[in-house]
Amino acid sequence: MAVPKSKVTKSKRGFRRSHDAISSTAYVEDKDSGELRRPHHVDLKSGMYRGKQILEPKDD
Repeated sequence: MAVPKSKVTKSKRGFRRSHDAISSTAYVEDKDSGELRRPHHVDLKSGMYRGKQILEPKDD
């Protein structure tokens, strides 16, 4: 059975968990409309994705 040879300190445990933090969500500015949108997502205002009309444009 695997048993730790010595206690893992809070510092060493923290170093191991340093990559587990949730990063902030990324947004890019749309080239056509100038609105902020998520990368690889449809622009909901214009309905465009990669230069193609996918959805009906929203009227605000």
